[in-house]
Parts: sequence; C-alpha cells; structure tokens
Amino acid sequence: MRKAVWGLVTAVTAAGALVCSTLSASAQEAGVAAAEGMAEVAADVPATDLLAYTIDNLFLFIGAVLVIFMQPGFAMVETGFNAAKNTVNILFKNVMDLCVGVLLYYLVGYGLMYGAPVIDGFLAWGGVGVGEMTKTPAGGALHKQVDFLFQVAFAATAATIVSGSVAGRMKFSSYLIYSAIITGLIYPISGFWKWGGGWLHTMGFYDFAGSILVHAVGGFAGLAGAIVLGPRMGRFNKDGKPRAMPGHNLPLAALGVFILWTGWYGFNPASQLAIHGANNTAMVMKIAVNTTMAAAAGGVVAMIVTWALHKKPELSMALNGILAGLVGITANCSVVTNTQSILIGAIAGALVVGGIKLLDKLRIDDPVGAWPVHGLCGVWGGLATWIFGDPAILGTVGDAAVAVGTMKAQLVGSVVVPLWSFVTMIILFSILKAIGMLRVSPEEEVRGLDIGEHGEEAYKGFQIFATE
Repeated sequence: MRKAVWGLVTAVTAAGALVCSTLSASAQEAGVAAAEGMAEVAADVPATDLLAYTIDNLFLFIGAVLVIFMQPGFAMVETGFNAAKNTVNILFKNVMDLCVGVLLYYLVGYGLMYGAPVIDGFLAWGGVGVGEMTKTPAGGALHKQVDFLFQVAFAATAATIVSGSVAGRMKFSSYLIYSAIITGLIYPISGFWKWGGGWLHTMGFYDFAGSILVHAVGGFAGLAGAIVLGPRMGRFNKDGKPRAMPGHNLPLAALGVFILWTGWYGFNPASQLAIHGANNTAMVMKIAVNTTMAAAAGGVVAMIVTWALHKKPELSMALNGILAGLVGITANCSVVTNTQSILIGAIAGALVVGGIKLLDKLRIDDPVGAWPVHGLCGVWGGLATWIFGDPAILGTVGDAAVAVGTMKAQLVGSVVVPLWSFVTMIILFSILKAIGMLRVSPEEEVRGLDIGEHGEEAYKGFQIFATE
C-alpha cells in the first residue's frame, strides 16, 4: 500500500514539475514576445517616453469608448421623444449609423480627413484604412489604431444626429444612403479643413472638440432633411399652427440625456489627446468642469424660459437645454473659464427654446429638436470661442491683427461648415425625393415605420392595423 501511495506521489510530483517547466518556458516565450512588441512600439515612437505613450493612448481609448457610449444615449433620446410605433425604426437607424459609419470611415473617411493634401487646403487623401497617420500630442505619440477609434466615434456622432430630425417619415433605405455619404464624404472633408490641417486651420479657426465640425454638421444636415421631407402628418393644423405630438417615453429620453452627458466626458476632455504631464492633466480637468457647468446652466435656463412662456416647467425642454449647453461648450471648453462656461451654457439653453419656437413658426418639423440643439447651439459654440476665448491660448495676446484674424476665422468657419453640410444634404435629399425614395407612404406613416418598414414591433401588440 505504501509503495502504491509513494508511486502515486512520485508520479504527481513528476507531472507537476513537467507542467511548471512548460509554464516557465511559455512565460519566457511570452516575455520575449512582449519585449519584442515593446521594441516595436519603441521603434514606432522614437524619442518618446513609453510611460507617456501608454498613459496617453489608454486615456484616448477610454475617451473613444465614452464617445461610442453616446450612441445608445442618442438612441434613447430619439426613441423617447417619438411615437412608440416608430421605435424599432429609430433604434435600427442608430445601430446602422455606427455600423455603416465605422466601415465607411475606415474605407474612405479617415483617409480624406487626415491624409496628404490633394487640393491644397481643401481636399486630402491618405489611402484606404488606418494607414500610417499618427498624431503627436504633448505627452506622447498616439498609436494609429487608437487615433482611428477615437475619430470614427466622432464621425458616427455627426451622422446619428440626423436620425431624430427625420423620424417617423423617412424610408430606411434612404437613411442608409444618407448615413454612408455623411460619414464617408461630407463630415471628413470639412473635418480636414480644420483638424486635418486644411484651409480653416491655416486661417486660425478654433474648434476644440467639434461644436461646428461635428454638431453643426449633423444639425444642419438634419435641418435639410426635415425641410425636404416635410412635416409629419398632423403636425400642423390647416392654419399653420403647430400641434403637439408628445414623445411616448420621457423616462427613456431622460436616461438618454444622462448617458450623453456622461459620454461627453470622452468627447471634450479626451480631445486634449493627452493626459500625461501636469499641463495636460490640468487642462483635462478644466475641460471636464467647464463641460459640467455649461450642461447644468443650459438645463436650468431652458427650464426657466419655458416656465415663463408656458406657465409650467417642461422636462423635455430642460433635457434639450442640457444638450444645448454641452454642444455650446464643445468648441471652446479649453479656452474659457468656469464662470464663462456657465454663461455659454446659459445662452445655449435660451437659444434652444428660441430655435424650437422658430421651427414651429416656419412649419419645419424636427421631432427631437436636433437643429436647435446641435445646429444653432453648435454655431453659438463657434462664435462663443471668439467672444470668450482666452487670448493667451488662442495666440492673440498683444497682436491686434491676429485678434482680428481670429475673429474672421471664427465667423467664417461657423458659417461655411454648416452651410457645406446643409447644401450638400439638401441636394442629396432632393435627389432621393425626386426618384421616390425619400418618404414612406401615408399608410405606412399612420401604421408606423416599425411595421411598415421592418415588420416588427418594439412593444408587442401596439400595431394599429392587422398584418397580412
């Protein structure tokens, strides 16, 4: 018996030794592979501190994830502000904005936005895919893969803004065409003008995180879609007065706004592109606080203005006020003080209420207020950069000519980029309308796009008419 036990112990010990030896060899191989990988990184980033490289790339990766997390925020806001019968359609559009956007930006958009100039200052091309383009912020170089991930999240954001503007009446197939074109062409081309080193950058235009280049592009594209499509059935009376069409789920809309507010901490602070080092860290924290102040001020002012006008506070308007404040601060969050950010957000909160009233007067149906929030307040963000921006950061201290040049640059950029988006999208939507591809039939609109376009319901038993 003892011999048997001793033999078993010996066998187990030998097996354990073999396993340990194998694991040790694997660990050594992994260590060699890791060292070789680090050597490759070091080769990719010459003369750059590898700790700074790691911290800055991790920081940008987290920022990219937060911006991508904004997609469900947009989906919840748009779903909550619209009729239940169109829920699947809205969610589907938001899903495809990200899926189609990622692929088109990879194939075309990234190369257009960050490539080598083809038409000096106006058009660039860097090839298909991520390529070899690498930015170098103050802390350390950014790996091309994480840089792409961050940039594609912004592209998807610009595209998805339009979903709410055209809700309840646009064919899904046409929306996919729109989404592909804005992500692959419209957004990257105007993005190159500033962030890729194009003519607006040379002119001195400043848009830190995209009030103009992302939000105004999406907002004015949405305005174009709303104009060409026309209003939803029943949105305006025969005498032109607007008829309220409340959303079906304000809790979802409120959740979406909270998600967007959270995601904005990737949108704005991460646009610093680096957090390593005292200066970068201080700037990131300042940007985060400015973002918070503007959002809060926008929500409070939108509530107060609506309360004064309608004698009751409205949740939907306060939610849009929060988003307006976030959009307004995005271009200038790095060049203003905390107090100035409150003022910028407050003005945005008032503007969004006025913008919604203006659309009603013009009989333009924008179910979620995408143009007032992203278009109008995006332009305000670009102008506020000139009005409140720190001359020391903008580089205009003691130089009147440079200060005037900055003013002109902000005015030009804040007009030309939205106009570029609006005109190109008016053309696209008009073509789709002319060939009968743009709007669903009246019967489908009444029944709901969930059944008419997709044959499925978000909420079981909601459909108005029996399906065949």
